[in-house]
Amino acid sequence: MAGGGVSSDSVEVPSGPVKPIVYIVAFAAATAGLLFGLDVGVISGAQQFLQVEYEAQGYQVTDQVLEYIVSALLFGATFGAIGCGWISSSMGRKRTLMLSAIIFILGSIGCALAPSPNVLIAMRFFLGLAVGIASFVAPLYLSEVAPQRLRGGMVSMYQLMITIGILVAFISDTYFAEYAVIGGEQGGHWRWMLGILVIPAAVMAMAVLTLPRSPRWLLLKGKEQEAREVLTRIRSLPEEIEGEIEAIKEDMKVPQNGFSLFKQNPHFRRAVYLGVGLQVIQQLTGINVIMYYAPRILETAGFASSEQQLWGTVVLGLVNVLSTFIAIAFVDRWGRKPIMYAGFVTMGLSMGAVGAAFGMENASYLAVGGLIVFLIGFAMSAGPIVWILCSEIYPLNGRDFGITVSTATNWIVNGIVGITFLKLLNGLGPSNTFFLYGGMEILFFIFFVLFVPETKGVSLEKIAANLLSGKPLREIGWVKEQ
Repeated sequence: MAGGGVSSDSVEVPSGPVKPIVYIVAFAAATAGLLFGLDVGVISGAQQFLQVEYEAQGYQVTDQVLEYIVSALLFGATFGAIGCGWISSSMGRKRTLMLSAIIFILGSIGCALAPSPNVLIAMRFFLGLAVGIASFVAPLYLSEVAPQRLRGGMVSMYQLMITIGILVAFISDTYFAEYAVIGGEQGGHWRWMLGILVIPAAVMAMAVLTLPRSPRWLLLKGKEQEAREVLTRIRSLPEEIEGEIEAIKEDMKVPQNGFSLFKQNPHFRRAVYLGVGLQVIQQLTGINVIMYYAPRILETAGFASSEQQLWGTVVLGLVNVLSTFIAIAFVDRWGRKPIMYAGFVTMGLSMGAVGAAFGMENASYLAVGGLIVFLIGFAMSAGPIVWILCSEIYPLNGRDFGITVSTATNWIVNGIVGITFLKLLNGLGPSNTFFLYGGMEILFFIFFVLFVPETKGVSLEKIAANLLSGKPLREIGWVKEQ
């Protein structure tokens, strides 16, 4: 094989009972997703209030400036994700998560104290570095410590924490906007909305301290004894530990790693391109249009008051959280692809309904209903499953590089969506904008049929062996020759 291949036969790893510590580790690592969600969600409710304050101070805060404030975090996340591959490979997954927590703390303080829109944009960019690092390393870490039969559910925990973070941010925004009395003034305390995130960031830092290091990273760095000690903590059977170590060693026989593997091995390149495609699909579903601009969308739909808009975002955030449990419950039973197919159909029809509602008179509740159904479709499918697949499809020697590229793609496209939505809304009109997003779900459905593998219940090492032996992408999750 070009660039060096491996046999599609890999070491079979027996499965033992799951130790309780595995769930504790999953929850602690997934707190990175909580911070991710908080920082994504908080800006939605803060926009109108920071605009009023800055304009009262003589600054001009146009829609374009608001787009820059929203998107600065996204482009910061892009740089964080790009740099995280090297950091994670050098420092390890656990220490990289701690770095993310520290940046979360400092960035939250900086955003809360920002004296001008330009400083806020800069601090949002800095905060985005933490978001990008967390979005890279948390799913990677979870996939590397999870037993293979629970891997989908554990990585979905990260997405669940993102949705909880978004919901908590919406509730916090509503509280500070409508009810909090601080400094003798009621409502609109956007600095508290942004600054209070220091508290969960500190909780994340303490949670990360309790985590074991990734056994796969330790073996990659030649620390077999430490890897064995970690696996003894998180696996229940001696033969399970030995089988996993042997499988990881087999995966490590690929002679190149990182970018050199990308240059020399066409099979690895296919996986990288697949990861890029998956992340583009996740962002172009339109999810972050709703997350970043929910109050603006609700205002366009006919909900005029700030209170209606903010409570509307809380309802959307709650739906997002509850629907993620569908993926956690069924992704390791039904598989990744069947849930994704259902999600694409649901998202496409609901976006079409939202677009139709904007073209009708007195259809506010139809629009909100469409948004709710869309969130159900996304949260049970593309939200968690894209992160799961991108943590599964790369061999160990190329995992840091592959996830760097795919995660950076996520944030680049995310930033493009964030900085263009208001332009689309003003240029095409709300109906055509949502029709556009809905129509793309058809293309995404076809892409999954043709190129995406089913990875349910298959070890990371078996997936890598199938990939590097030259099997078509959609077949790299197959356990037996078909």
